[in-house]
Amino acid sequence: MSASEFDAVLFDFGGVFTPSPFGAVDALGDEIGAPPGKLQEIVFGPYHEDTDHPWHRLERGELELVKARDEIMALGKAAGFDVDPFQVFARMAGGDGARDGLVARTRAIRAAGLRTGLITNNAKEFRDGWRKLVPADELFEVIVDSSEEGIRKPDARIFEVTLTRLGRIAPERALFLDDAQSNVDAAERLGIRGHLVTEDLAPTFAVLDRLLG
Repeated sequence: MSASEFDAVLFDFGGVFTPSPFGAVDALGDEIGAPPGKLQEIVFGPYHEDTDHPWHRLERGELELVKARDEIMALGKAAGFDVDPFQVFARMAGGDGARDGLVARTRAIRAAGLRTGLITNNAKEFRDGWRKLVPADELFEVIVDSSEEGIRKPDARIFEVTLTRLGRIAPERALFLDDAQSNVDAAERLGIRGHLVTEDLAPTFAVLDRLLG
């Protein structure tokens, strides 16, 4: 892999530039005795799909955070669990912050002349908070936020929007990094090269270092 293979590198935010938010959910699920994965399902819905779950509607900008919280708490109650998404958010906020090594490599990628874009599933209420964690406008030429677009990953249209705004980049000339396999798969179905980011960032750093030659 070399820079000559690509014109653009596209990034997810949570789980890439910061630790995965799903870890905080799993830890809370263990504490309340929920089966593995159950609390993720209640709070975030089937994340490999785009549905009418309240979290998905929140990320598409169709639902206010307070209303989404109420609906998620109702889903938890129906499943026999006392679930408050705000507890999850508090744990996420108390995490390790941005991954400086990845920030540095992204800065180098842009300095090398490659186009850079961010594609994030997010809530509009979180916008100011996550943007403070990294120098977003320095790192990314284009930021595509699901809550602003009304589209969320894995919907193929959000990738198409990003490529168009970067100057109609051909899909096969773009690399996409995400911590959700379903989002990587969605990008690859369009012809974009995908890379799955895990808690061990060594493979991701190796990919980006090869990209920079």
